[in-house]
Amino acid sequence: MQASVSLRLVLILGLLSAIGPFAIDMYLPALPQIGSSLGAQVGAVQASLTTFFLSIGVGQLLYGPVSDMVGRKPPLYFGLTVFALASVGCALAPSIETLVAFRLVQGLGAAACMAVPRAVVRDLHTGHAAARMMSLLMLVFSVSPILAPLAGSGVIAVAGWRGVFWVVAVAAVLGLIATWRGVEETRGAEARLDSSLGGALKAYLRLLGDWHYLGLVFIGGCAMAGFFVYLAGSPFVLIDYYGLSATQYSMAFALNSIAFIGSAQFTGRLGQRFGLVNVVKAAASGSGVVMASLLAYYLLGGEKLSVLIALYFLASALMGLVIPTTSVLALEAHGEIAGTASALLGTLQMLAGAAAMQIVGHFSSGKPLPMVVGMATGALVGVALTWLTLSGRHGAKHA
Repeated sequence: MQASVSLRLVLILGLLSAIGPFAIDMYLPALPQIGSSLGAQVGAVQASLTTFFLSIGVGQLLYGPVSDMVGRKPPLYFGLTVFALASVGCALAPSIETLVAFRLVQGLGAAACMAVPRAVVRDLHTGHAAARMMSLLMLVFSVSPILAPLAGSGVIAVAGWRGVFWVVAVAAVLGLIATWRGVEETRGAEARLDSSLGGALKAYLRLLGDWHYLGLVFIGGCAMAGFFVYLAGSPFVLIDYYGLSATQYSMAFALNSIAFIGSAQFTGRLGQRFGLVNVVKAAASGSGVVMASLLAYYLLGGEKLSVLIALYFLASALMGLVIPTTSVLALEAHGEIAGTASALLGTLQMLAGAAAMQIVGHFSSGKPLPMVVGMATGALVGVALTWLTLSGRHGAKHA
């Protein structure tokens, strides 16, 4: 394993990881316009978002073991190609049903870019070095929710919502070029000898029986579930209910990403000083307190948008410490099946997010309270899981 972190590789892996989220964040400001253009109800338009999350989650289950068997680069080539072609299909979709179908395929392509980069990190590093590389990857990855909504607003103003999908198709082609020229194979031929389909099934059964691994996965998954609820509900709450323009919404959304990015850069340093487990305990608990406060504010009749933005800014900063750190801890003991472990991690977290969106979607009224209830629930469940998972022997091991 390498001792130093390659910033060039981090940049490429971060941009690859961001391609899927870019296809989400960039078209968020267009959700109301898509409904009007295709004559679709809010629920049908949100289905295009939920479908993408489901496919990007389930798809990782395939790419992880395949990347253990054939290496890290071939699955990236395949996934990026599928993503690019499906993006063209989305751009040409004549109906909401066709759009949802192509979003399904698009998510299956993007899944490769979610599962493989985490496995590459584990191939190269463990411990604090892995935490540092993961936090740097998150820095690049998090550029997407900052720039994508703003870029999407500009593209939508010039070319409509269909232009968004032409742009992400071009991004996938650039990703193919970057992978070909800038990513070395980190899963050598010797490491692949023991990898097989049967071995992958055994690895999944082993991981599903590892309660410590699953606890770490779902601590991060709860943080992401709360974010996914905000992702699905915020365009309608902030634009339709609070009256923000698409550009103003994009700027408000970007604030959360800035908080996430900034705090994520301290994971390696804080982990060295206090221990990775203690970082997760403190950050997850702090996020729970913040989100409980936000929920109490709305339950007591509060309505100010500034309070929603300010408190979720704090929660996002704390999530920036939780998500990359739990990923490192979850993969720590599974280096020989890093691709499979990374895939299952991504799948379970995406499915948790999609389930949260779907459940909250049934209660959505366009008002803030249902969205805030979903966000706070994710944070509070995450707090409970943190203390159940990281107390005692396992917690002391990584502290």
